[in-house]
Amino acid sequence: MTTEVMTRAAAVNGALPNIKTALPGPNAQRVVAADARLISPSYTRSYPLVAKRGRGLMIEDVDGNQFLDFSAGIAVVSTGHCHPEVVAAIQKQAGELIHMSGTDFYYESMTQLADRLSRVAPMPGPHKFYFGNSGAEAIECALKLARYHTKRQGIIAFYGAFHGRTMGALSLTASKPQQRRRFAPLVPGVTHVPYPYTYRFGNGQSERDYGIACARFIEERLFKTTMPPEEVAAIFVEAVQGEGGYVPAPPEFLQELRRICDQHGILLVADEVQSGAGRTGKWWAIEHSGVTPDIVCIAKGIASGMPLGITMSKANIMDWVPGSHASTFGGNPVAIAAALASMDVIEREGLKNAAKLGEKMKQRMQGWVKTHPMVGDVRGRGLMLAVEIVKDKQTKAAAGADRDRIVESAFAKGVLFLGCGETTVRLSPPLIVTQEQADYALDVLEKCIGEVERKAS
Repeated sequence: MTTEVMTRAAAVNGALPNIKTALPGPNAQRVVAADARLISPSYTRSYPLVAKRGRGLMIEDVDGNQFLDFSAGIAVVSTGHCHPEVVAAIQKQAGELIHMSGTDFYYESMTQLADRLSRVAPMPGPHKFYFGNSGAEAIECALKLARYHTKRQGIIAFYGAFHGRTMGALSLTASKPQQRRRFAPLVPGVTHVPYPYTYRFGNGQSERDYGIACARFIEERLFKTTMPPEEVAAIFVEAVQGEGGYVPAPPEFLQELRRICDQHGILLVADEVQSGAGRTGKWWAIEHSGVTPDIVCIAKGIASGMPLGITMSKANIMDWVPGSHASTFGGNPVAIAAALASMDVIEREGLKNAAKLGEKMKQRMQGWVKTHPMVGDVRGRGLMLAVEIVKDKQTKAAAGADRDRIVESAFAKGVLFLGCGETTVRLSPPLIVTQEQADYALDVLEKCIGEVERKAS
């Protein structure tokens, strides 16, 4: 599709990009300058998008430019920006009750959401729920709960994992060195082991064989050298690593983890913060493996942009007593109303669309491995897809700078992608994305890859 055709299509239906100014525009430049003066420099900004309003997959910036959002606010707005059903639920609840503190008093909606989540849980019930405000808080809860319930201190996590930036969650995170730099000492008792990132580290093994080997490393090396299994409280795992590069775990890997946990009395914690709430075409990414976890951590897409983190466990595991853990704002009524409305939309249309359209997108993108010298791998499930950019397909040398150029070029053309891992472009649009929007985004992404390839040659 030519630039002229794409621009004309955008003007016709308003559901595709329309760039009116040089980027960043004058108003965006003013905001970016103020941000540099006033806001924490710890934030990571990929390009100067200054969002003003959103609807569906479209974001309008402060200069009136319209962008197609294939990041979903970092996989958060699962039902799209400002879905009318979600907005109506938020407005209704905000007019009735905003806060009373669910840790000291009771909200009926809290039990309604818990019951709704229990019906789609990836493990048999009964279940119990803890409500916080973010994915990191859901992880912190799971970490404390695992130690409390098992009376053990050891925790196993994986290289490439991202579980958050608060101190407990950060101790589990092993995604980028800057996330941990100068924050030691972290929470003790956490050990990291290899995750089955087969494309980059499998040395020619099949996904199945490398996945089994990574799981058995825990038994055959870790338990025999530095970490007695009877001292391990939990294994924390992402069924699809998020910030580590959108890397799906082979089912056999997760099945082996479940066996190891059962054998040694260890809890299996599924971090579904980015991969859950329908993103992979099932409610939870771990369902693709048939494995049942003991604890599930939920956030991001469950409330379409409202701050909500949830820790779901088998009821017998959440056995701590009053005062053990709480949150003043956790389970806020407005956030819960957004979650209930979001679940309606996801159940009605998001799950099916993520599975069906995601597979079509993946099939098209897989062809790029043959036609584009810099595309080393295409992977993912549902609408959690990734393109790994490499300098050379034989050596698989990472091309982080080239990946960044591709993402920046797409921004200039009106499509919002983000990187993840060292050298990967992620595609995580709202679950309501249309075929037309998917085609447009892939046209732009392929065009940007081709441009960077030509400059590099």
